[in-house]
Amino acid sequence: MAIIGGGMAGLALAAELAELDGRLAERSGGTRPPLSITLLERENQLGYHSTGRSISAFCESLGGPHQRALTRASRTILDAMGAESGTPLLHTRPMVWVADEEHLDPLNDLLTANPSLRAVDLAAAQTLCPPLRPSAVARAAVERTAQDIDVDGLLERYRHRATAAGAVLRTAIGLESGTWDPAGSAWRLTTDRGELQAARVVNAAGPWADAVATRLGVAPAGLKSLRRTVAIASAPGIGPAWPLVMDVGERFYFRPQRGGLLVSPADETPSPPTDAVPAAQDVSLALDRAASATTLEFQRVRTSWAGLRTFTADRDPIVGPDPRQDGLSWFAGLGGTGIQTAPALARLAAAQLLDEPYNVPGLNPQAFLPR
Repeated sequence: MAIIGGGMAGLALAAELAELDGRLAERSGGTRPPLSITLLERENQLGYHSTGRSISAFCESLGGPHQRALTRASRTILDAMGAESGTPLLHTRPMVWVADEEHLDPLNDLLTANPSLRAVDLAAAQTLCPPLRPSAVARAAVERTAQDIDVDGLLERYRHRATAAGAVLRTAIGLESGTWDPAGSAWRLTTDRGELQAARVVNAAGPWADAVATRLGVAPAGLKSLRRTVAIASAPGIGPAWPLVMDVGERFYFRPQRGGLLVSPADETPSPPTDAVPAAQDVSLALDRAASATTLEFQRVRTSWAGLRTFTADRDPIVGPDPRQDGLSWFAGLGGTGIQTAPALARLAAAQLLDEPYNVPGLNPQAFLPR
């Protein structure tokens, strides 16, 4: 089996799939041969693009109902991984949703849909983040169980688990084309470093997933890649324990990071699959919106970056076998909650590939199947 893509999605799947396959092979008493699992990543390192540019937030109130169910299930997995290694992957940082007078209805909808949230007034929100301007906060909601997630640590754990379970991880290797052989029930894959065969291909290529499908001669899924801009700016008086603050109108978010303030205009600019770079006007917009929402006086931008978030039309992931092409499965479209949902979603996808049960409470996995 070949997994195309070495971001958090592909690497988590490689680890979960190899471990589950090992358990099934052991349970069979040697009558079931183990799978050969190879992950192919075009870049020189794993997690270079969207994974490496995440803001590392873990919040149950982000995304729709399916993303929230996956996040809750992923928390259990992450807590267990941290306990097993002795180094936690999650670290508490509350999240505060803010709404001005024009966005009270969306905030009320968010409160209704998320039992993890509690409504608070301006004074309570300022207790957590003192520089909030009254004009930016007619009402707020707090998720006190929100966390920072150690993305680098999680990626390394999955890398170690995947290789320990027998998966082969190859970097600096790009898929050029693929041909399905119905007689042999296998793919013949041509890469820039030679050819290989695989009984099944899993397309976990993030923003490049539709391009990978095209190289395999398969219809694309209609995925959309959207650029998100982030900057870290200096300002006096930033408190390291401040929460992640998000505008319910999706105009900005910010939180402390590395002695500065991480800010974003929450932009979603359509982009082709690429090594995304920030536009100067988007960085300026992030600072302007953060300044309008707070009393902070920004001095300079220390660094900025951009990443691509990839969505399906309904913003749910696409996970499962392609209905028109034998030997191909999808694991893509994880969008803006990919890091925090990947643990549960990878476990679900691995179980699906090996015809094993895995239940996520509150989730209908049929919703993710390609159509």
